[in-house]
Amino acid sequence: MPPFTPSPPPIHMVPQNLPSPYRFYPLKQATKPTMGQPSEMDDRSRKQLLQPHHRTDPLVWCYGILCFVFSLLLILAGITTLIIFLAIKPRNPLFDTANASLNSIYLDSPAYFNGDFTFLANFSNPNQKIYIVYKYISLELYLNDKLISAHALPPFAQKSRESTIQAVRMVSSQVLLPSDVAVRLQDQVRRNRVLYEIRGTFKVRASLGFMHFT
Repeated sequence: MPPFTPSPPPIHMVPQNLPSPYRFYPLKQATKPTMGQPSEMDDRSRKQLLQPHHRTDPLVWCYGILCFVFSLLLILAGITTLIIFLAIKPRNPLFDTANASLNSIYLDSPAYFNGDFTFLANFSNPNQKIYIVYKYISLELYLNDKLISAHALPPFAQKSRESTIQAVRMVSSQVLLPSDVAVRLQDQVRRNRVLYEIRGTFKVRASLGFMHFT
């Protein structure tokens, strides 16, 4: 008989949890946001929005309308004045000397100037539709930039395209001249050619219908 060999014991397989490279997370149930209690700032903002608007004072509206009308009138007046100036093209009055004569001239020692000078002053209004009033006229006589005499004329008026000639007499008495001016004057007297300079200062008012400007 063959020898008896016992059978091997049975092998029991025990399952084990092996680590997986993937991780699975349970789904969370979506929850609805809950409305919390309104804050004090929200209540204040809601009250401000719900408050009724106050009506504007009628006096404020009147002031606003008056300011608007006044501004509109100023703009219209400026535009009208500009159009009139461009259409009429006002020009300044003209002044020139038509004739001049030296009545007397002499120098006292050391260098005091005495002279009598007469000339015709011609004032012209070159404008076609503008009326001019000379309110202030001052004429000055210079000798080598040295003032030796001054004369003022009475006010007068001129119509458009009108000229006015006035005789002006300038008298100089005991005017002290610088030494260089006295030397040049003596040389001019010897050559019978004395050079004077006449300067004028005017204040004029121009009128065009109801418009006046100075």
